[in-house]
Amino acid sequence: MKTLSIKLTKSEMQTLKQKYSHFPIRYDIQYTEFQIKGTDVTITAYTSGKVVFQGEGAEFHAKPYLNDTATVATHRDKPSTSKPQQVFPMAGSDEVGTGDYFGPVVVCATIVSEEDLKNIPVERIVDSKQLQDDVVRELAPILRNTLKYSLLILDNPKYNRVHRQKNMNEIKAMLHNQAYVNLKKQGELPKTIIIDQFVSEKRYYQILKDEPQVIQNIHFETKAENKFLAVACGAIIARDAFLDYFDKLSAKYEMVFPKGAGTHVDIFGAEFVQRFGEEELYKVAKVHFANTTKITGRELE
Repeated sequence: MKTLSIKLTKSEMQTLKQKYSHFPIRYDIQYTEFQIKGTDVTITAYTSGKVVFQGEGAEFHAKPYLNDTATVATHRDKPSTSKPQQVFPMAGSDEVGTGDYFGPVVVCATIVSEEDLKNIPVERIVDSKQLQDDVVRELAPILRNTLKYSLLILDNPKYNRVHRQKNMNEIKAMLHNQAYVNLKKQGELPKTIIIDQFVSEKRYYQILKDEPQVIQNIHFETKAENKFLAVACGAIIARDAFLDYFDKLSAKYEMVFPKGAGTHVDIFGAEFVQRFGEEELYKVAKVHFANTTKITGRELE
C-alpha cells in the first residue's frame, strides 16, 4: 500500500473535498479538517495543511495536486501484521459498497465465540480489502455456516429513495443498528460489540435517537477489521454478498459492472445509459454520486 503526503492551501483542500464529496467524509478525527474514504484511497487532510493519500490509488489521486511548491514524501507501507484482538465472545460489524457507484450498500454483524474458533480459519481472516475476491468467496460460506450473523443489503432503488432524506453516514448508522437488533433476536449480544468507526460515538447515537430500538454500549474503533475478529468476519460476509449482487447485475444486463467510482466507471456508465436509458441508473447506481453528472450531463433526483 502506498502513502503519499503533500502540502496544500486551505483553498486547495476545500477544492479537493468538493471533488470527492460523493465519498463518505469524516470530521471527527482530532487534528484533521476531514478524512475521505474512497475505494482505493483514504485522504486525510490535517489542520496543518498536510494532506495524506494512502492506498493503492494514492499516487493517482494525488497527482492533480502536485506542483513545484508541493512537498512530497512517498513510501510503501509494510503489510499489516496485526491480528484481531482475542476477546470472546465478541460481536462486530462492518459495511461494504459505500464508495462504489454501482451496487448496494451491505452491512453485516457477526458474533464470534471461543468455540467458533475451532471451526473457522482464524489465520486467514484479515481485513477484507486485503483479500482477493476468490478468497472472500471461499471464506464467506465457512463463516456463514459457523457464526451467528445478520446481513442487510440496501439495494439501489431503495438506497436512492432513502438518500433523498438521509446522508451516507446516517444510512450506515441505521443499517448497523438494525443488524445488531436482528442479531439480538438470535440470542443475547456479547458485552463486547465493535463497529468499524465512520462517525463519532456521539453522532452515531444522535442519528438513531428516533429509532424504536437502539443497541447501546458499542465500542467504536478505526481500522477495526485489523483488530477485532468479529468485525473482519462481518466484512468478509458483507463483501461476499456485495460480489454476489454484482454477479446478478452482470447477468441481468449482460454487462460486467465495474467497482469503484473512477473514470472507468464513467465510461461504463455512458455505455449502460446508451443501451438501457437514464431511468435504469436508479436500479443499479447511487445516483447522487458525481459520476451521474459525468455520465448523463446532469444531476438525477
